[in-house]
Amino acid sequence: MIHVGGAIVVEGKYDRIKLAGIVDCPVITTDGFGVFKSDEKKALLRWYAKNGGLTVLTDSDAAGFRIRGYIKGIVGEGEIKNVYIPDIFGKEKRKAKPSAEGKLGVEGMPDDEIERALRRAGFGNAENKSFPEITRADLYEDGFFGREDSSAKRAELLKSLSLPARLSTSGLLDVLNSAMTFEEYKKAAAALRR
Repeated sequence: MIHVGGAIVVEGKYDRIKLAGIVDCPVITTDGFGVFKSDEKKALLRWYAKNGGLTVLTDSDAAGFRIRGYIKGIVGEGEIKNVYIPDIFGKEKRKAKPSAEGKLGVEGMPDDEIERALRRAGFGNAENKSFPEITRADLYEDGFFGREDSSAKRAELLKSLSLPARLSTSGLLDVLNSAMTFEEYKKAAAALRR
């Protein structure tokens, strides 16, 4: 079991069931887009963000990123940590066909991939280090931001780190700053130049 402070929010009940054997914290569901209309659910998410922290673990598809953005907007103050699962194409066992984008969601993700994503976000590590911050200027310097071919280079970096292709530059910075040292980032950037 990986220790996560506060609570984790996922999209649906099958995601919650999936995490039951992986994390040792409350797992809240958004009921898909149901969170958009539920004042009680919004209040609960705000409460956790202010009291122990809220970890967001949604699918890597457009809907998951929309829900993730909505949660960030409604919480306001408080601690939110994002965990991103990689883009893995396939179909969940209980479903007749793949999702619209063909990607596995949290419920279909192998346990070891979820654990890896949680560790990358800083959970379950033997020690939580405070690293020098990786900035947009660093991403610019290495060609991942603000240049003509930055999108393609950033996509290569995301793929090499097993992160979702939809991850924004800000989201990438969040992940990099919580998961690796500046030197590890530079090493990953250099490996792509070869």
